[in-house]
This record gives sequence, C-alpha cells and structure tokens, in this order.
Amino acid sequence: MLDGNYTPWLVVVSLLVAMLASFTALDMAHRITTAASARLSLAWLVGGGCAMGLGIWSMHFIGMLAFRLPIPLGYDVGWTGISLLAAVASSIFALWRVSRPTLPHARLALGALLMGSGIASMHYLGMAAMRMQPGIDYHPGWVAASLLVAGAASWAALYLAFRLRHPQRRLQHRMLAAALLGSAIVGMHYSGMAAARFPAGSVCGAAAGDGLQTQWLAALVMVLATAILGVVLLVSWLDQRMQAQLLRVRNETLRSSLDDAQAELTQAALHDPLTRLPNRLLLQQRIEQALADAEQRGGRFALMFMDLDGFKQVNDAYGHQTGDALLVAVAERTRHLLRPADVLARLGGDEFVLVVRIDNDEDIATLANRILQAVGGGPLLADHELQVTASIGIALCPDHAASERQLMAFADAAMYQAKEAGRNAYAVFAEWMNDSAAQQFQLLADLRRAIGTDQLRLHYQPKIRVAGQAVSGAEALIRWCHPQQGLIPPDRFIRLAERSGVINDIGRWALDEACRQLRQWHDAGHEGWSMSVNLSPIQFSAPHLLEEVRQVLQTHRLEPRRLVLEITESTVMRDTDASLKLLQAMAGLGVGISIDDFGTGYSSLLYLKRLPATEIKIDHAFVRDLENSAEDVVIVSAIVALGHALDMDIVAEGVETAGQRAYLERLGCDYLQGYLLGRPVEAERFMQLHDHKRPRVEMAAGWKAQARPGASAG
Repeated sequence: MLDGNYTPWLVVVSLLVAMLASFTALDMAHRITTAASARLSLAWLVGGGCAMGLGIWSMHFIGMLAFRLPIPLGYDVGWTGISLLAAVASSIFALWRVSRPTLPHARLALGALLMGSGIASMHYLGMAAMRMQPGIDYHPGWVAASLLVAGAASWAALYLAFRLRHPQRRLQHRMLAAALLGSAIVGMHYSGMAAARFPAGSVCGAAAGDGLQTQWLAALVMVLATAILGVVLLVSWLDQRMQAQLLRVRNETLRSSLDDAQAELTQAALHDPLTRLPNRLLLQQRIEQALADAEQRGGRFALMFMDLDGFKQVNDAYGHQTGDALLVAVAERTRHLLRPADVLARLGGDEFVLVVRIDNDEDIATLANRILQAVGGGPLLADHELQVTASIGIALCPDHAASERQLMAFADAAMYQAKEAGRNAYAVFAEWMNDSAAQQFQLLADLRRAIGTDQLRLHYQPKIRVAGQAVSGAEALIRWCHPQQGLIPPDRFIRLAERSGVINDIGRWALDEACRQLRQWHDAGHEGWSMSVNLSPIQFSAPHLLEEVRQVLQTHRLEPRRLVLEITESTVMRDTDASLKLLQAMAGLGVGISIDDFGTGYSSLLYLKRLPATEIKIDHAFVRDLENSAEDVVIVSAIVALGHALDMDIVAEGVETAGQRAYLERLGCDYLQGYLLGRPVEAERFMQLHDHKRPRVEMAAGWKAQARPGASAG
C-alpha cells in the first residue's frame, strides 16, 4: 500500500472553507424565508445553493490537495464537474427544505438522507476523478462511517438552518452553528479519505493528459471558493442593510401616520366637526380658564347661551344639508363680531355658547344686540331666502355664579326666558328665573316613583352586521312615558337622574330588563343576537357594578359575550387608572366593552391601546356629513384603521341615508345603526320587524332619514 500524509495548513484551510460554506447556508436560509417576493426567494435559493455547494466542493478538493502520495496526482475534468454538480444539487435541496413553513421529523430524516447521499456522492465522485490504476480499495467500515457522518452532518445542517433562519437569532448563534456544521462536513471528508487504500504501484491516470494538475486545481479552488462565498456574503450583508433601512423608513412612516391620526383625533375631540368651533369639552376648559383669571385678576366675564329660533322647521323643510350650511353661516357671522380673546363654541344642534370679557355692562347689551342683528337681519345663505332669529341668555361671573356648571345653568335658564318673551331677544339672568327648581324637584319625585313601573320602558334599535347584512343584536334605549306630561325626552330626565343619583337605580333596572329580553330572544331561536346597554358616568363609578353585571348574567343564563356595555370615552378618561382596572375586570367576565361616541371626547392613543375594549362606536356627528365632507371621511377612515389595528370592531351610529351607508361599508365598518336600518321600537315590534332576515334593498328603503333622537341611556 502507498502511504499518504496531509499538509496541516491545507487541512486547516479546508475546515475554514467548510465553516464559511455552512455560515453561508444559514444566512441564505434566512434570506429565502424573508424575501419580499417569490421571484426574489427563488433567486436567493439558486444563488445560495450554488455558493454553498461550491463551498462544500471546495472544502473537499482542498482536503484532497492536503493529501500527499509518493506519486503525481491529477483530477479528471468531467468527474470533477459532476462532483461539483452533486454538491450544488444537494445544497439547493437543503436550502429548499429549510425554507418550508414546517419541518416534521419524518421530512427532516428523509431530507438528511437525500442530502447526505448527495454529499457522499460528491466525495466519492471526486475520488473517482483521480482515475487510479488499479482502482482505490475502500475499507467497508470506514465507508459506512463516512456515510453515517454525512447523514448526521446533513441532519444537523437541516435542523440548525431551519431553527436559525429567523432574523432575531443572534450572529454568535449562527457562527457557533456554522463551526459545528463545518466540523461535521470535514469529518465526513476525512472519514471517507481514511477508507481509501492505494495499492503499491498505483498510478493516477488523471495526472497525465488532459487532467487537472494539482497546482492549477489548488489555485482555481481557493480563488473561486473564497471569491464566490465572499461575494455572496457581501451581497447578503448589503441586502440586510437595505432591508433594515427600508424597515426604518416604514417605521418612520407608520409613526408619522399614528402622529397624524392622534392629531386628527385630538382635533376632532376638541372641536365641532361641522363649524370647527370648540366643542363642549374645550368650552369647559376655556370657562375654567376664565374663572381662574377672574379670580386672580379680579376681572369679569359673561357667558352667553344662544339658541336659534325655528331651526327645526328649517331642517324639516329643507333637509339637514341646508340646516348644516345655516349653522356654519351663523357661526361665521357671530365669530366676526368677537375679539380674539373671546370664545365661541357649539354645544350641538343649534346651541352656541360665548365667553366674553366684560369691560362695562353696556358692552354686553351692545354685543347681544349686534349678534341678534347679524343672525336675524337678513338671509344667511346665498341660494336660499332663509331667515332665522336667535334667543340669548346671559349669566355674569362673578355676579351670578363662580362655577362652570352654575353659569351654564343660569345662562340656559335666561335663554328660555328670552324665548318665552317672544324670541329674537336676549335676557340677563335674574334670581326669579330659578323658580322652576320646584318643577325639577317634582319631576325628580315622579321619576323615583316611575322606577319598576310600566312608565319606564326600553326600546331596542337594531344593530346590523355589514358582512351578511343581518341583524346581530340591538341597543337598549330607555324611555319615560309620564302619566300627565306624556313622553319625556331622555336628555331631560337623564341629566336630572345623574345629578340626583337616581341614575344608579335606573341603570340597574335597565340592565336587568335588557338581559331578560335578550334571554327571551335567545329562547325564540336568536342565540346569536347580542344586547348593548349604555352605562352612565355615575353608574360606571358605582362600587357594586361588577357584581351586578355578574349577577344579571347568571340570573338570565346569558353568555357574557352576548352583553355589550357601552361607555363614553370621556367617562373612561375621568380616572384612567380606575377605569382600566374596572374594564379589565369586566373583560375578565367575558362581556363586550364598547367605547361610545368615539372622537367626541379627549382620549389618548396610549390609554386606548390599553383598554380591553371589543368595539369602537363612531359618533353620528362624523357620519352626518360623510357624503359631503372630505375631512369626515379622513377621520372615519383613521378611526376604522386604528380600531382594526387594535383588534376592535367598528360600529357607526346615526346612519340615515343610503349614501352614508355606502361610505361606511366602503371604509370598513363592521356594524351599522341608524334610522335607515331601523328605529328604536318596543321588544314586540322589534321581533315583528327583525325576526326574519330581509333583503338589503327592502331594509334600506324602509326608513326615511330623520333627525336623531335625544341622548339615551340604558
């Protein structure tokens, strides 16, 4: 037998090349799975497979070059090329296998077998390229050992490449894995070399003629292997840098979009969407500011409550669009009469409030007369001969009151006196105007007696799922039919109940009654229907609310997820920490949480993402002008995107026209409510109307757009 030996430094080089090839394989596995398109993924697969195969093949021939025999050696070009193809094919197969979404043990074992066979074929084809005469004598034990090492190395390569293909894996993990894989691949090569026996007198047939000489093969292998692997890793590094840059750009874009959404929501929260005037919340802040200034500097200011006379008739005769244009015109005319430091706000409907600094009492009378003249002195719209008048009530600080609530109440009372005096007039608050307090006490006493009787009842407005156009449930709305005064608007007695604390008793009754009714609907075959119940701010802060909800669910045998509790965002923001704890406890019961009148309060995205809410309810103020206001479209679109990003359903209320419905469906709302889809009705009438699914056209045509009723609670 011919005795062979190894050149140590080439053995080390072969090990380093194997490690570099293994690191390339691990990096390519990550590139393939994170490629932006199928075509780019295929390019990384082919390019990475070729580079990895060349690295393994180069390791083999560097190992062959490290092996010395006492005869000249060479390599057949054809067999050498075939061995290279075997290495590349095995590498492409390996990268394809680890780029799959899953890698079960059976597929892992089969892949290791096929890849190991390819690597072993590459090795023994490379040995055959020497064309030894007589042929190489292989020791069966060492051959079997080399095959086992090839299979084990392939199994480890596939397993580690699959586990380390994600970008969050650290670089040191990949380098350690590459060192282990490279050592395993080198171990297979030298196990195969240990199996080879060269008989005495052997001659290398490829050393003469057209065979590759060892010195040329050495130069070719080292240069090509190092260059190609280096280029591939460089391209991979540059691609990683580019992807990181693109990710940073996308993050910046997303952050900018969220900032814009926050700014839009803040603007919407503090301003009336129609007139762009401050809304109730911002007005309250401005009044408190004026109160603080008056206390510190000893100044005076007037709070003027203005209501338009006959505005409802304008809406009924000409429609809401004309009515809205009229409100904008009134706001513009009034604003031109004020100084920069004065405040003009819109509370809603046709109600406006002014906060004006007083230099002398005559200034108030002069301003009030100028406003009455500006509003009622001529047509407000160019294309309509419309004229309305205004009634103004005035309360002075500190003459009449030194708190925001009292000033608003006194100015409101004075405004009603101006209306009773014939309208198109103003009235300054006087003490005798408080005589109506006795009537409020009587109404409160009647309200206490009405709880638990048939005077208080619930009406139910359908909630329509956009997907499927079917009724998904109802919202419970409270009504009071007074035996002498008839139907009393909710906004009148709800405020009275909240001030007196009676709202807790009413809320408990409404919650129980709504759940009782839902149980009846479920028993009638509508198990999928849900019930939405409003919680007032006073009821939400009650200490036993959680236990009351738990008890009513048990009493009526309801699935918690079929009950949705609606709270306004301003209620949540009063005490965010306490609200979060209570809402999380509610969510723990399994009930749904709806943020009602979203966009009209002052909320924060930071708190919104922490709320365990299941749905956001877009206020009708944003729905009303959707067909004609690009700003409202942007706001609704932002709310929908924000809600869906936080995994919440989107409900739009106040849908009164087919155009509004089409916009809301196109913008991605999940549920709709409004007169177009169904009025609030009693339970029996609700079943008559919605017991069977009706076609969308029939349902849409069944209701005319009408003014939204007053505030409701349940």
